[in-house]
Amino acid sequence: MPTLSVDIPVLTAERLILREPREADFGAMLAFGASERTQFIGGPSDRWNTWRSFTSGIGHWVLKGFGFWSVEEQVTGTIVGRIGLIEHDAWPEPELGWHIYEGFEGKGYAYEAAMAIRDHAYRGMGLAPMISQIHPDNLRSRRLAERMGATIEREGEVVGEPCLIYRHPKVAA
Repeated sequence: MPTLSVDIPVLTAERLILREPREADFGAMLAFGASERTQFIGGPSDRWNTWRSFTSGIGHWVLKGFGFWSVEEQVTGTIVGRIGLIEHDAWPEPELGWHIYEGFEGKGYAYEAAMAIRDHAYRGMGLAPMISQIHPDNLRSRRLAERMGATIEREGEVVGEPCLIYRHPKVAA
């Protein structure tokens, strides 16, 4: 009988470990999913839909060879968010996205992790400069994309909602 398997690389940043999602991470994602902080990514969401999102994110690794990492503080082992790459079948190309959980915003974790993942995507995976699709009213995410050097390329739509499509810069090999 064939089996599915995937090797998810562990990445490190100055204060963070970016690792595979584990079932123990679900509680933090459930709290995030139920919060108003998810208003720009289709939430809030109930337990059923958050579980479906959690498990489909793991399946994304199997299908595409990339996905969202669980982001863990090196010192405490606490999960602070999930950040990674996604390529939904209806999207124009791979996207770099981030979800920082309540209590961990404003510490630079999203920037630190997203930069490490973007560098890995370019240098380790050979991906072309990617996009981030951000709701126009999501000012924190827009500022993060701009801090990373991404610029608005065009307007778009994700699941019936408007978005700004930011293009991340090329990096030297």
